[in-house]
Amino acid sequence: MKPTPDAATSTPPAAPDIRPFFRPASVAIIGMSSKPGSAGQVVLANLVNGGYQGPIHLVGRSGGTLGERPVLTDISQLPDGIELAILMLPSEAVRDAVQACVAKGIRGAVCFASGFAEMGEAGRQQQQEIAAIARAGGLALLGPNTVGYFNYADAFYVMMVPLVLPPRLNPEDGPAIAIVAQSGGVGAHIAASLLARGVPLSYMMTTGNEAQTGLAEMVRFYAADPHTGAIVIYAEQIRSAADFLDAARAARTQGKPVIMLHPGRSEQSQAAAQSHTGALAGNHAAMQLMARHAGVLVVDTLEEVIDVGQLMLRYPVPPTGGLGLVTASGAICGLAQDYVEPLGLAMPALSAAQAEQLREHLPAFLPPRNPLDIGTLSAYQPSILATGVATLLADPGIGSLLVSMPMPEPAASVEWLDYFLQGAAGSRKPAIYVMQNEDTPPADAFVALARKHRAVIMRSPERALRALACATRFGQSQAAARPAAASGPALATAVLPAMRPGAQAEWMGKQVLRALAIPTPAGELARTLDDALQIAASIGYPVVLKAQAAQLAHKSDAGGVLLNIADAPALRSAWQTLHDNIGRAVPGLALDGALVEKMGPRGLELVVGASRDPQWGPILMVGLGGVWVEALGDVQLLPPDLPHEAIVGKLLALKGNKLLRGFRGQPPADLDAVADVVARVGHLMLAHPDITEIDINPLVAYGPGRGVMALDALVVTR
Repeated sequence: MKPTPDAATSTPPAAPDIRPFFRPASVAIIGMSSKPGSAGQVVLANLVNGGYQGPIHLVGRSGGTLGERPVLTDISQLPDGIELAILMLPSEAVRDAVQACVAKGIRGAVCFASGFAEMGEAGRQQQQEIAAIARAGGLALLGPNTVGYFNYADAFYVMMVPLVLPPRLNPEDGPAIAIVAQSGGVGAHIAASLLARGVPLSYMMTTGNEAQTGLAEMVRFYAADPHTGAIVIYAEQIRSAADFLDAARAARTQGKPVIMLHPGRSEQSQAAAQSHTGALAGNHAAMQLMARHAGVLVVDTLEEVIDVGQLMLRYPVPPTGGLGLVTASGAICGLAQDYVEPLGLAMPALSAAQAEQLREHLPAFLPPRNPLDIGTLSAYQPSILATGVATLLADPGIGSLLVSMPMPEPAASVEWLDYFLQGAAGSRKPAIYVMQNEDTPPADAFVALARKHRAVIMRSPERALRALACATRFGQSQAAARPAAASGPALATAVLPAMRPGAQAEWMGKQVLRALAIPTPAGELARTLDDALQIAASIGYPVVLKAQAAQLAHKSDAGGVLLNIADAPALRSAWQTLHDNIGRAVPGLALDGALVEKMGPRGLELVVGASRDPQWGPILMVGLGGVWVEALGDVQLLPPDLPHEAIVGKLLALKGNKLLRGFRGQPPADLDAVADVVARVGHLMLAHPDITEIDINPLVAYGPGRGVMALDALVVTR
């Protein structure tokens, strides 16, 4: 056998090819039992009943035969060149089996066994050792703790439970959804729900503990797969953020939407995820931010991942405009208006041109508007449905359409759907047809027509609205994140002052800001009273005096900030008071000196910050500053490379945006200047990986064209 690889090897081998999981030329089931109904026999039956045509080899301690198949007693007895080994073994036998597979040159292995990282540190170490053996030997390893997978494209089903075999993918159905899930139960639920709607599937993969092969590898495989048109992910933890984001971008480059559900907003959810797969909890807010920035449509519920997955498969270009609604119920119009506002989905008025075009087809008692209520006209003039759909979809302000109709008798249901399809023909805007009465099954002819034309059919208006809102918010955010031709200033890499590791005193932080061309008050560090008097005379009174030391995180609480010092005698007194205050609050603290700065005019206090997440990299934050950031927590998170217009949009998304726009006689804030500061901080975080944290609080924003002023700054380095 090959020796166990050295875990300290500095250059790990390249990731192995995962194609053998999906289309192996030959398979070995290792751990086969002669006991009827055993897990190994279930796996074998699923392969055979699915129609797998390649050779299947069996290995089990007892040997003998199973039907006409011989059962070998050791992996070493297998022929060379086997592509996939399915390990039906307990956890304590997996390491030796993986090592034997490597020695035999097997290219891929599936491990169902639990009892690894999800059990604690000892199990995690064992899992890491097995992964190292596999990687060093060029063996693609799936699991452990996986429940298997479905390859619908080739009818290759690796599952350890008896199956009612799912339908094989029909190429005539067009592009399909590929699912990857870190939970077998959730993956199966998503797959079954989509199949019940007639949505074609290419794969459903459960990755388990992801000792080696995980989300990133699967997404990258799906991105290049010709059968796959959209990717749905259920993730509890993302182990390699950089690899995952790179794979997501690759999928988007191929025009394949990526839709992800990732629980973990609460501590309890994070703890549950850790106990499930043994993965440590990450920063959920940072994950959402950076995944969306990479082009992943992140949703919050199981319903949404199913609904939005179906929608984005059919309409891969997300909308940016408002919602159009056609219905036969005035009540649905009212309910929809209530729904769309909290969803952040606009329902724009119909343009004058489209309203006039529609008026020609409507009786006087039905106004041509959005939402469009066609009332009982749908019963005796059903073609109005096609006219309404086509007219609303042609409106430039409408980005997506919902048609919500009651469930008529079977023949009428097919007729109405046909008119919907006629009206939507040729439009690339997402359109959902809701047939209400969701607990009543539709007619077979209705289902057949919907599947023939790949219509997106739902049974709940509310779910359809949530799906369209998700897609629209995503489309708008993606459009905003695309830089304009001339978006903000060209930022040069700043030459920073030399800094010691750790937190920097404010005076040093402000030197960093000045290197970024971020305005700070006139002033300097005074090490003696004479220095302070000279600085104040130079910049002019009134001044502020601030104690300076890297260890002094909260200067104001220690009496280390004295304001509105009017003249030289007041400064002499303040100098002594400042040092007395610090001596009482922090005995023995040696100050760098005191910062003497010009008092500036009042304005709107904001906070701009950045931190470097160990998984996801630099994350920016902007919000109301001063004491308000702690009292209200009104902040927005941003990736570090947003264009200027998108940063302004994030500012206006703050709950306190009225203050930015001008409130109770106060002028609006200079949003362009604030956005410029945010962009410069983001640029700094990208250019200087040694900086781990920046906090500008407060950043005072003045009126339009009057700029900003950074009154305090904290910089932390590695």
